Amino acid sequence: MSAPRLAIPEDEAGGSQLTALQRAAVTDLPVTHGSLLEFPADPIACLRKLHARHGDLAAMEEDGTRLYFVFTPEFNHQVLSDPQTFQSRFFAIRGPRNSPQRRLTSGLLSMNGEQHKRNRRLVMDAFQKRALWGYLPTIRLQCEQMLAEWRTGTERDIARDMTEFMLRVTGSILFGMDDPELAYRIGRMIDHWVHLNHEVGIGAFVSRPEIVARYDELLAFAGRLEAEIADLLQARRRAAGGRTATDMLSLLLQAHDEHGRLSDEELIGQTALMFGAAHLTTAHSLTWTLFLLAQHPRAMAALHHEWRRELSGGFPSIEDTERLPLTERAIKESMRILPASAYSQRMTSRPVQMGAFELPCAATVIFSQFMTHHRPDLYADPDAFLPERWERLAPSPYAYLPFGAGPRMCLGGPLALMILKTVLPAVLQRFKLTNVPFSEVSGKVISTMLSPTCPVLMRVEPQDGQFAAEPVVGNIHTLVELREAERRYRRAA
Repeated sequence: MSAPRLAIPEDEAGGSQLTALQRAAVTDLPVTHGSLLEFPADPIACLRKLHARHGDLAAMEEDGTRLYFVFTPEFNHQVLSDPQTFQSRFFAIRGPRNSPQRRLTSGLLSMNGEQHKRNRRLVMDAFQKRALWGYLPTIRLQCEQMLAEWRTGTERDIARDMTEFMLRVTGSILFGMDDPELAYRIGRMIDHWVHLNHEVGIGAFVSRPEIVARYDELLAFAGRLEAEIADLLQARRRAAGGRTATDMLSLLLQAHDEHGRLSDEELIGQTALMFGAAHLTTAHSLTWTLFLLAQHPRAMAALHHEWRRELSGGFPSIEDTERLPLTERAIKESMRILPASAYSQRMTSRPVQMGAFELPCAATVIFSQFMTHHRPDLYADPDAFLPERWERLAPSPYAYLPFGAGPRMCLGGPLALMILKTVLPAVLQRFKLTNVPFSEVSGKVISTMLSPTCPVLMRVEPQDGQFAAEPVVGNIHTLVELREAERRYRRAA
């Protein structure tokens, strides 16, 4: 473990080590020299600083290793529409060959070329419209079970509730789990594994003794997580017994094409990816949307009237959701201002011209949904939650990209939207949620996801249609402007 870059294999080395010739090609590129650890420590603050200092294309460099950052829809389009040149590099640390970490990181997000196309085709059936409609009764049942546990007059951690709800939903519709405790256990393990990947990932670019120690912890924990997922795969194989199953994991176990079935390594990677991505991102989107509506009484009142008119207190059907334009606008605005995925990255497979500069082969290029969604030239008053902006706004797919864009666009996007469009009305028709006054609401980007970092405490009351925003503290104020609660607090003072 004494070798640089965590002593990981050469094919896992990260970043872009520039030769003299390559450095000459990008001599005039704006570069911030310093510690690359600044980026994972606070990605949004780092992105904002780089953009303010250097503009729409910039780099960070430490000891000859560079990360490149792009900030416009045009650059997003270039990166996302050319997967051959800009190849996926979601996990910076893949681990040694034949290791559990390597297998766990072998899902769609780590695949490129024909392997990605083949696996995407095989996974796609679980996310077709026909399959999504079949998931709705389970989503409704899990939502009703969650709400049955809530009591008026109490305070709840909505972030935890939404995470546990999405673990039950994900476990059931994607993996055929009947036991919520199993879903919770695997979910907690995946959450910890994601955090470890975030903390250790920068070790692919720079060497630090403290990261080396955590690298060993990551590899050991990956072994335990893989064992849990392997047990789940075996259980689904036994349970199939010739019967037709509709959960995603069973479909993957049955899936085959002219090249045969998915290998066990591919299945383990897909399972880890789907379980983590499906429950974490949608749970965060539910949490952020409930929070934003609690902070914006006029927007909440408009939704309340829409639901009373169209739903009469019931759980929405697919047809119902098509008659809820205000709900759709609120969800769009929530996913604009606090996108579940704040940034992503690619690695160049060849030298490539970006703007006035040529980037070398093996350059790590980072683009940001959060930064794009907060550009004032694209969105007037970008830090304000204004669902009404979507009455006329029609940005390009590369200016509004909560689920990415291009040929690698997130397969789970339609499922996430269906959950948001049905669960939010179901919750807020029954209960009124108000932030506990002066409670903390903070978020941080962890492994690309904008996640709540503390309990999001809300008071649960019967829904009476009377809404008011309560002030909160925390770094949420650096991410979104919360004007209504601030005005109300100033008037009260």
